[in-house]
Amino acid sequence: MLLYMIRHGETVWNSMGRLQGREDISLNENGIHLAKITGEQLKDVPFDLAISSPLQRAYVTAELVLGRRDIPIYTDERIQEICFGVWEGEAFMKSDPSHPFYAFFADAYHYMPPKNGESIFDVIERTKEFYEDLISRPELQDKTILIATHGCALRGILHNVYEDTSDFWHGGVCPNCGVNIVEVKDGKSTLLADDKIYY
Repeated sequence: MLLYMIRHGETVWNSMGRLQGREDISLNENGIHLAKITGEQLKDVPFDLAISSPLQRAYVTAELVLGRRDIPIYTDERIQEICFGVWEGEAFMKSDPSHPFYAFFADAYHYMPPKNGESIFDVIERTKEFYEDLISRPELQDKTILIATHGCALRGILHNVYEDTSDFWHGGVCPNCGVNIVEVKDGKSTLLADDKIYY
């Protein structure tokens, strides 16, 4: 099994520094451009299927990467972005250590979510369920799969792959349309490409 895991293209809210979470924000012009370029660079990858977050910024990214190829795209709620609850839509200063959001990037495992929001451990749990379900399916063992998701959810999935999980963010958030390639053989996952960009 070969997995190409991509973070969605840029959105208007990305460019504004606003927390998207479960808000269904569409790609902006640059995000569409980045997804198309990435798709062009991956045009020779023999994808068998794609799995996307149901949020349109991820789903449209998958569509643009696949281009005109007749490849099915399935959705799975377990790889949606982290829910920021009452903070969704806000624009917080990531560099303000006095704000509780600061820990989200600075000390993710101690991040305390706001009302109706998810913790990092919530994301790790649901994305682990997704990943273990995916790699255990006998009919998918010889498949090449595109997975379109989000910054935090992507790191949650890769939490099952990284040898060192002490830093949840693995050095930082994956860039828009960044691709991580994972090979799975006999239940063992190997990271072949780390936050690779094609633009």
